[in-house]
Amino acid sequence: MFKKIALAIAFSPRFASLIAEAKRLSEVFDAELILIHVGEKEDAQVQTLHDALDKLQVLDKVKIYWEQGKPANKIMQVCEEQGVDLLVAGALKQEGLLQYYIGSIARKIIRRSKCSVLMLIEPLENPTPFDKVVINGTQQEQTPRVIAQGLDWCKKDQARQVFIVNEIKMYGMQMAAAGEGGESEIANTRRKLVSEEVEYVEQILKGLDKGNLRVNVKITCGKWAVELAKFASDIKADLLIVGDEGKLGFLDRLFPHDLEDILSDLPCNLLIVKK
Repeated sequence: MFKKIALAIAFSPRFASLIAEAKRLSEVFDAELILIHVGEKEDAQVQTLHDALDKLQVLDKVKIYWEQGKPANKIMQVCEEQGVDLLVAGALKQEGLLQYYIGSIARKIIRRSKCSVLMLIEPLENPTPFDKVVINGTQQEQTPRVIAQGLDWCKKDQARQVFIVNEIKMYGMQMAAAGEGGESEIANTRRKLVSEEVEYVEQILKGLDKGNLRVNVKITCGKWAVELAKFASDIKADLLIVGDEGKLGFLDRLFPHDLEDILSDLPCNLLIVKK
């Protein structure tokens, strides 16, 4: 699934945990691991990094790129030149506390990166698999691909619970509410809309190998990104998987704003699947 994984490193208090997480993922996907730092290459930083890599027994297994320039541009440049499939970076849960690679830099990376991006909010020094995973199943052009790659990730990482979350279209409910049939018509319309959204996801799942995964389809009603983040938060998900913008249509044009709603208050670790 991923042949080359890159980790954008800053010498923050969590950088050793991020390296441990990236190492775990490189082992899960049998991928090459590279590290990218944009900034001054100081002897103390070199020694700190080597000590961390030596402790994890990967000192001789990773490539390290020390770059100068604008962080987002340099990180993406290295990723493209090296054929990276997955870029990993640290993130803080709330935008008000964003630091270094977070904020505008993270948004640039997520928007412009040609490879998938994983934002980790709670990296662990002794990382464990993502046990509980939520995948966006909202009707968008990229959704079949996101679900397929999300399930591949979950199988590789041996997730215990997988939830695919779709939404009822609000305009359908609003049209029913505007009719003259009263509560009965609204209830029937809601059941019909729920059935259609479940069918949409199940049709995608029919063509996919789910392995031993336990996959549950959940339907929400509301602004999809907000509801998706709320659901992930409520069940204490370890990972939320969404797609990029894809080909913009009427509903997709809302996506950049929706994604930024999620980024402003991350419910958990976030994977953005790219083409």
